[in-house]
Amino acid sequence: MTFVATSAFAQKSRSSVSAAEVTGTFRSYFGGKFKNEYDEIRIASAGRGKLHIAMDLLFPMMVHGELSANIGELDGEAAITGDTAVYESAEFGACKITIKFLRPGTIDVGQDGADGDCGFGHNVMASGTYRKVSSRKPSFERDHD
Repeated sequence: MTFVATSAFAQKSRSSVSAAEVTGTFRSYFGGKFKNEYDEIRIASAGRGKLHIAMDLLFPMMVHGELSANIGELDGEAAITGDTAVYESAEFGACKITIKFLRPGTIDVGQDGADGDCGFGHNVMASGTYRKVSSRKPSFERDHD
C-alpha cells in the first residue's frame, strides 16, 4: 500500500482563521484551451463555527468544435474547526467537501464522493487549489437560516 499526502494537507494546521481570511470569492482556473474558464467558490462567515459556501463548478469540453461544459452547483453550510471547513450531504449520495485555508488568499479543496454524489454533472469535481479574487462578502442566490 502506498500513501501519498498532498502538500496542502501535509502543512501544519492553524488553530483558527479570521472571518476576513475566509470571506470572499475564490477561483481555480483551467489551463490550455480552457484558460478563461474557472471553478468558483464563494464563502462567508456565518458565525458560531459555520461558513456559508456556494460553488459554481465546470467540466469544460469541446463538442463539435464549440465550447460546452457540464456544471455543478452547491449552496450550503460548512462547519469550520481551526483552518479546515467541512461540508457534508447525503442528498444524492455520500458527499464530503473539505476546504483547508492554507494561507491568506489560498484554499485547497478536496472532495470525497463522486460527481453525482454531490449533485454535480458528469466529471465535475470541486477538488483543487483556489486563489482569492475578491475579499468582499459574496452574494448568494438564496440565504440559509
